[in-house]
Amino acid sequence: MYFNINSNLMFFLFMLIFSTLISITSNSWMGCWMGLEINLLSFIPLISNSNNLLNWEASLKYFLTQSIASINFLFSILVIMMLMKNFQINFFFTTLINSSMMMKMGSAPFHFWFPNIVEGMSCLNCFILMTWQKITPMILMSYYMNNNFMMLIILINTMIGAIGGINQTSLRKFLSFSSINNLGWMLSSIMISENLFLFYFIMYSFLISIMCFLFYMMNIYLINQLFIFNFNYMMKFLILLIFLSLGGLPPFLGYFPKWIIVNFLMIKNFYIITFIFIMISLISLFFYNRKIYCWILFNYSKLKWFNVFIKNKFFCYIIFFSLISSLGMIFTTMYFF
Repeated sequence: MYFNINSNLMFFLFMLIFSTLISITSNSWMGCWMGLEINLLSFIPLISNSNNLLNWEASLKYFLTQSIASINFLFSILVIMMLMKNFQINFFFTTLINSSMMMKMGSAPFHFWFPNIVEGMSCLNCFILMTWQKITPMILMSYYMNNNFMMLIILINTMIGAIGGINQTSLRKFLSFSSINNLGWMLSSIMISENLFLFYFIMYSFLISIMCFLFYMMNIYLINQLFIFNFNYMMKFLILLIFLSLGGLPPFLGYFPKWIIVNFLMIKNFYIITFIFIMISLISLFFYNRKIYCWILFNYSKLKWFNVFIKNKFFCYIIFFSLISSLGMIFTTMYFF
């Protein structure tokens, strides 16, 4: 999908960034709610910036889902302001606020809308939804976190993200379940430290941007479409590096932030949670390998008659980002010593 760089697009992108800053810097819950509403009204025109019916359907579904979450959040704020003295929030209202935030960012168990909406979006909108749109809800959730409740949500996210991506043939749904899986890791990182969350979020945004850029460059939507491109072995190896790095296989770059989170969880004596995280990471790495293994070993000579237009001028960027994603061993060694 192609976006015309015009004044309207730049305005809505600016409002998207500005609304996030309003929410995370506000000193009242009403200011946070206003920032979330501005964010919603800024992102919908970006989704529907096309004549494609899937984009319009995705924008309608996104609006309805976010409106329900906003009503739930506003109801929680008003009840707390009227009933609670000194703004002391108990477990019930904390759960209510966190549930509305989880619905906004597509966290399990409120994730059912997320893969369907990602399926009808362009690559740029998918990248924004899976990265930038998660900043405000996660920061608002970090204000009132119950450790037992959050650990349950983290485990549900990692399990559903790993199991849900196994049988997916759509690349965008595949990335959406990968986002749900990584959301569990991001929630665990923000429980440990805000700096660790920022580090993990930057690494994840970098890797997911490579994937979205790759799918835009090749103009592919399904796993089967990977088989129609006649790449040389070097290009196949570099794309393999991207998939394995996003899956968190050592020694690639995506493994480094997960390794740090596991170390902190072990320091805090969360041994069972750490064991479950490692086992679920093996499941997610399995479907990453299964998606790419057959493609790497496929005999492309059978499909040389199929002519596909590829933007060759973008290959240098893919090569550059792939090499960067393979530098995780250097960072891991530096951290260890």
